[in-house]
Amino acid sequence: QVQLVESGGGLVQPGGSLRLSCVASGFVFSWYVMSWYRQAPGKERELVAGISRAGSSTNYADSVKGRFTISRDNARNTMYLEMSGLKPEDTAVYYCNAKFGVENDYWGQGTQVTVSS
Repeated sequence: QVQLVESGGGLVQPGGSLRLSCVASGFVFSWYVMSWYRQAPGKERELVAGISRAGSSTNYADSVKGRFTISRDNARNTMYLEMSGLKPEDTAVYYCNAKFGVENDYWGQGTQVTVSS
């Protein structure tokens, strides 16, 4: 049974930091390209950051470059998103995504991140 479980979200003040985790099970984690997406109320889901299978290549949305860092630990079947310099516009539900080819595309249930004073 495929599972992606996100954690680490919460309420943080502007300028603060959070670390999100995504623990995977039920598939060969190292085969999958992993990504973080987010969806704010009333907006479409958007790609935040992605990381290649071995972790050697990453990409980021322009809005988070220099503030967020994506990483993965294939031995622990876990992906991370280090977020710093958080802004109110970063408020959203953050989702973990695993993709391998066209048919294998999995999502977590999401974790809420709220940036507010």
